Amino acid sequence: MMVKLVSITASFLILIQSFNICISDLVDLSELIEHAKFHSEKYGDNLFVFISKHYGELEADHSKKHQEEKQEHEELPFQHQPHMTLLSAFMIKDLQAYHIKPIDDLVTSATDFFYQASYSNCEKEAPFQPPRVV
Repeated sequence: MMVKLVSITASFLILIQSFNICISDLVDLSELIEHAKFHSEKYGDNLFVFISKHYGELEADHSKKHQEEKQEHEELPFQHQPHMTLLSAFMIKDLQAYHIKPIDDLVTSATDFFYQASYSNCEKEAPFQPPRVV
């Protein structure tokens, strides 16, 4: 039961983090509600028009027309830009063209390794000895 609870909790945490929601966004929800009420009273906007004006396709036009509300717009939640990490990898398909030896040619299978116990009283004996070439 505990494993299921931890799995569900971790999955929910990863889901919430994928939405890029910060704690500061949750704190600023009151600003969002207050500004939505202001738009409803002054402009007659419903919730969908309000969201479009501040987070959608009408955002650029609304920002240009209402510069006096710029400070209030910056205080709204979910205004931060998400960051993205891009990892790149490449492979060389033709090793002969670059004069690179394949790994199989570099490793010889004739090498044997063995462990040798230390008989010196001056040294502490470790539980593991490093491999040595015969």
